[in-house]
Amino acid sequence: MIHTVTAQKEISLENIWEDGTFAEKTIPGFNFMEDGRHFTLKKENKIVSYDITTGKEADVIFDPDIPEVKNGFSGTSYTYSFSTDEQLVLLAENRKKVYRRSFTADYYIYNRKSKEIIPLFDKGQQMNAHFSPDGKNVGFVYNNNLFYKNLDSGEIIQVTRDGKENLIINGAADWVYEEEFAITRTFEWSVNGNYIAYIRFDESEVEEFTMTNYKNGLYPEYEKFKYPKVGEKNAVVSLHLFDVRNKRSKRISINVEDNNFYIPRIKWTKAESELCVFLMNRHQNNLRLMLVDAQNSTTKLLMEENNPYYIDVHDNLKFLKGGKQFVWTSERDGFNQIYLYNMDGTVEKKLTPGTYDVTNVYGIDEGRNKVYFQAAKESPLQREIYSVDLSGGVVEPMEDRPGTNSAEFSTTFDYYILTYSKAGIPPSYAVFTNDGEEIRELENNSTLAGRIEEYHFQPMEFFTFHNREGTELNGYMIKPEGFDSTREYPLFMFLYGGPGSQQVTDSWGGRNYSWFQMLAQKGYVVACVDNRGTGARGQEFKKITYLQLGKYETSDQIDAARYLGNLHFIDRDRIGVFGWSYGGYMSTNLILHGNDVFSLAIAVAPVTNWRWYDTIYTERYMRTEGENEKGYHDYSPVYYADKLKGDYLLVHGLSDDNVHFQHSAEMAAALIRAGKDFETMYYPNNNHSINNKGARMHLYRLMTNFIQNKL
Repeated sequence: MIHTVTAQKEISLENIWEDGTFAEKTIPGFNFMEDGRHFTLKKENKIVSYDITTGKEADVIFDPDIPEVKNGFSGTSYTYSFSTDEQLVLLAENRKKVYRRSFTADYYIYNRKSKEIIPLFDKGQQMNAHFSPDGKNVGFVYNNNLFYKNLDSGEIIQVTRDGKENLIINGAADWVYEEEFAITRTFEWSVNGNYIAYIRFDESEVEEFTMTNYKNGLYPEYEKFKYPKVGEKNAVVSLHLFDVRNKRSKRISINVEDNNFYIPRIKWTKAESELCVFLMNRHQNNLRLMLVDAQNSTTKLLMEENNPYYIDVHDNLKFLKGGKQFVWTSERDGFNQIYLYNMDGTVEKKLTPGTYDVTNVYGIDEGRNKVYFQAAKESPLQREIYSVDLSGGVVEPMEDRPGTNSAEFSTTFDYYILTYSKAGIPPSYAVFTNDGEEIRELENNSTLAGRIEEYHFQPMEFFTFHNREGTELNGYMIKPEGFDSTREYPLFMFLYGGPGSQQVTDSWGGRNYSWFQMLAQKGYVVACVDNRGTGARGQEFKKITYLQLGKYETSDQIDAARYLGNLHFIDRDRIGVFGWSYGGYMSTNLILHGNDVFSLAIAVAPVTNWRWYDTIYTERYMRTEGENEKGYHDYSPVYYADKLKGDYLLVHGLSDDNVHFQHSAEMAAALIRAGKDFETMYYPNNNHSINNKGARMHLYRLMTNFIQNKL
């Protein structure tokens, strides 16, 4: 019998998913301004600037109700960015999501001096709109072609003309680049605005995937897009330069043996006509930084990196003024660390000589000769902010309170916004001076903190244990209020477990954290463990799963369940597990390979066979099936459906462009062939997030009822 603590104010699913009772406040529309002394926020739909030192309102940058000529701009919901001189504001409204990161929008340009607003383009929604550094032009993509608008003349210049849906893309990313390299815009203005570098994707030989949407019509709607699966052909990418002065484009010759390479990033150096291009092989264990001279189209190697496993693409490349050095992060010595390179490709020095992972580089303050960065130096569970001198020396802590610290620095590096949270404490946002003095708090989420007290949220208790091979793993658990150590409680585990990820951190846990508190109210012990393969513990810990995804993760999670099941207050016969995406892949593996330990599993949008996932992600960790047949077979759940013994809930969105519904359909077919009973739910027209109107609430009600009925 499950015991419910009556002393608590009861948490409901409506509180979590409909009422926003436990939703944290952020600082919407925050931007530091170029003078380093002001920042902007969106306030009552206006863009307002504030003085950093006093906190007082300095100016109303944009009020959508003031412009005399609106030109169709409604001003109700929009995002914004500034030109370099901050006299122009680029506004995007009516945003329509394409995939995870991409969207189309109606873009407008607001002139602060004239108070006029004009549409960027009048033939349809655009994407990736972006000011040139001199503020004279705005580049954008429309119908897979690259354009820009000259803001002095109003002329629209079409850079490319061969763009076509599901065939040719210019200046934007294809599906797999967007998802796995985290980019949507693939064009960049040069420092002086004289050139546009852009990537062209030829998808003509990439296979199409079709999703079926049901929208109350006589027939379903079919959505087709190019999706390269393991071992299949990727889009052929090429690099091009457009000269704004003579309005001519040219292709840059890249010295590679075949078309099996990636261009995950392009970035202009500090020199006026020098472009840096990331070139990565298909196995993603070799990365070359190539320099392109835009004036004569010649190329030369800047730096090359090799890794016995794979290389994670990042945005930590920072070129220094003067054009003689750059900063780069690498796992070459076993942990992600910061290095200072010369422009001849030689390492000048390692700036962070330690055995910990640098998790973000915030910027380089050349006036103070410092690099500012975030790291998991004290513990994989925590994040601190540090600085280090470019000439070397001691790494100095700027913010190292136990918990999770992150920062955003002003353009002059005189100030930074610190975001801080820890387990059970929602995020706070405060302005600090460079020397660490707090000026003021922007948001402390005190209302939410009060609700945490009101609803008696229970502490997240961190623990460690050793797996069967002696490796120490980190975990946390949440116990019911009024916990009685003489009783046995059912255990509900949550996980993700994918490469480089983390769930066990000393930070605010978001809405799932509120759901876990609700389950604890209902008498469950909730626990989470980060298995081998997860992040912030160095390269060898993270990359042990190379070529055998699922093997060590599954072993570690089974060990975790056995460890917890042996605690005197856990009922080892009632252990359940839940995961989404990679976590759904893992929960499915656990109910199969750990069928003597787990009695229940919920899998949302799981990968069930690595053959059906995309090239970039899967081949990074597994190579191709032809190269690694055993690795693909051993922990793909569809091959082990006959092992199911416990209660299994399989959930998927029918319009999941990421992990296709195919994965769950094939898993269901395998379970049926094996004569296994299971429960399932599908969500029409929902993508990987399952967040269409009513869907998220329905899903969590379904899962909660499943847990209560079965566990």
